[in-house]
Order: sequence, then C-alpha cells, then structure tokens
Amino acid sequence: MNCPKCYASLMDGAKFCGSCGFTIDSAPVQQPPPVAQQGQQGTTGGAFHLDLDGRGQGRGYTWSIEHQGAFALAVLELQADQSISAEAGAMVSMSANVDLNSEMKGGVFGALKRAVGGESAFVSTFTARGGAGEVTLAPGAPGDIAGIEMQNQAFKVQSSSYLAGDTSLQVDTKFGGAKSFFGGEGLFVLEVSGTGLLLVASFGAIYRKVLRPREQYVIDTGHLVAWEGHMQYNLRKAAKSGFFRSMMSGEGLVAEFTGPGEILIQTRNLAAFAGLLKPFFPSQGGGSGISFGS
Repeated sequence: MNCPKCYASLMDGAKFCGSCGFTIDSAPVQQPPPVAQQGQQGTTGGAFHLDLDGRGQGRGYTWSIEHQGAFALAVLELQADQSISAEAGAMVSMSANVDLNSEMKGGVFGALKRAVGGESAFVSTFTARGGAGEVTLAPGAPGDIAGIEMQNQAFKVQSSSYLAGDTSLQVDTKFGGAKSFFGGEGLFVLEVSGTGLLLVASFGAIYRKVLRPREQYVIDTGHLVAWEGHMQYNLRKAAKSGFFRSMMSGEGLVAEFTGPGEILIQTRNLAAFAGLLKPFFPSQGGGSGISFGS
C-alpha cells in the first residue's frame, strides 16, 4: 500500500506514514500517480520531491536537466535581476549579461568550515543583469543531476553531491562527529533547509530508498547522496563478524540508518572508481603505470 498524501511505500495495515507523518487510519488508500511522460509536470512521492520530467519553475527562474544520465547538464533561465547559487567551479556556460559573484558565505568561520569539510571556501552567485540570462551547471564527475523541490524541509547532503540551489535556501556546514570522519565523509556534512530548488549530483544514477519506522538499512558511505535531516545513523564494519573479514570483502565501514525516512543513493563510488584507475597512472618514481613491452 502507499501513503494517500505522499505516495511513499508502506507496510500493509500501517497506521501512519514514516515519510510525511500522515495518519492512515480510515483514509482511503490511493495508488501512486502515473509516471509522467516527457513534458508533463509532477513530482515523485516521498520526502524528496523530484520533478518527473526534469524541469520546473522557481522564484524568478525556470530550470531543466538536459542529457539526463551519465553526462547531465542543468540549464537555468534567469529573469532580469534574479539569482541562483551554486558550488564554486560548477559553471559550464552563461549568457554575457550574467554577473558572477563569488563570496565566502558565512564569513571567515563559515568558509573555514567549508574548507575543512572538503568543499570550496567560496560560493558562486549568478545574477542576470539588464534582462534575462542563461546559466548551465554540471558536476565534475560523470553522473546524473536531480532537481528537488524543497517544501520547508531539511536534508543532509554529501558535500560532493551539492550542485546548486535557490538563493533562499540555507546551506550550512554541520559538524558530523567522529563517525563521519572515520566513514571517509570528512568531519562535516551539508545541511540544506528551506523552500525552493535544490540540485544534487550523483556519480552514476540515483536510487531512492524509503525506510519504514524502525527499519534498518546499511549503505556504503561512498554511495550516499542525501538523506532526511532527522534520520539517525551509526557507523560500523560491513561484516559484523570482524574488521578483517570486512576488509577482505572489499568493504570497509558502512552507515546503518534507522527509519522512518528517505535516502538518496548513488549507484557508483567515486573512491572505488579512482582505485580502479590507479594502476593506469604513472608511478611516483616517474615510470609508467603500464608496460607496453620493449
């Protein structure tokens, strides 16, 4: 069965929705809305409101995601004097009348937190001057882009997954504790809150997982994109039988989440991909990583 309000998947006989909190008692059970075809409006159910057709409208701009898949591109059409915020270095192209301003958001302390968390200390703001203008954005690694229409919500986002967002959104770097550090995520994660467009990027495609109340689910930390801000998780070894067996399995530490809530997962791991490429790069001694024979 599905929640009549947000259409998240529920257990048969559930009394309330773990994603939106809607009380199910005596409410008629409805089926999820049909998947929209190209050009149709609508968002998917669950906490993450992803636009089905990869396009939408914000306050003073319209947006679309072109070439969805491995090499997605976000295209934003700004009205005169309207702005959009983005991670530094995300710009692909822009109209000549678009003004780019980079600043240390949150002051020196905020910039320091971002730098320690593995992000750029600067945030870019694009503003159309004297008329409408276009900005295109893309992440540094191959993968998809998802547009999330936030509705007075708070999400935790892996720093490398944040691409851009409405200027009204609050984007803060939060201390994640030792569990984040040992998980390879750095000491900080991004906390994004408010109402408006949030663009996140993934290495590979995005898989959505909705957890029921008290349901536990284990995710490799290198595959995390974003999750609901209220969700709790603990870091542990992938194999409960011992750290050595975890390492032998090719897995190190994983995050064990407890529902209710929704998580966005990327289907590829950038660190693992870098490890695959390492033998093909020249060694530190100056020799080639590949021998072609004499």
